[in-house]
Amino acid sequence: MRSGRAFWYDVLSYYMPKTKVALTLDARLLDQVDELVAKQRFRNRSQAVEAALSDKLHRLARTRLAREATKLNPAEEKRDADEGMVEALDAWPEY
Repeated sequence: MRSGRAFWYDVLSYYMPKTKVALTLDARLLDQVDELVAKQRFRNRSQAVEAALSDKLHRLARTRLAREATKLNPAEEKRDADEGMVEALDAWPEY
């Protein structure tokens, strides 16, 4: 039984153009990948490596977003949002 995540990976990766690359991996890491393939978590090594790389890139992007969010001033953001709401409410028609 495939998880929902694996299913969507299969669907999305089907439509993505592929480029062949050569990788040098630690033997123990490759053994772990082969284990996952043997357990049918992935169809092949390529799919396993692609999924791992994609997952890592998504996590890095979320980390960057969180880091950028810490730079925001909550009081200033609330003030800006409240200002926008007042202007927006003035423009709404009455029901």
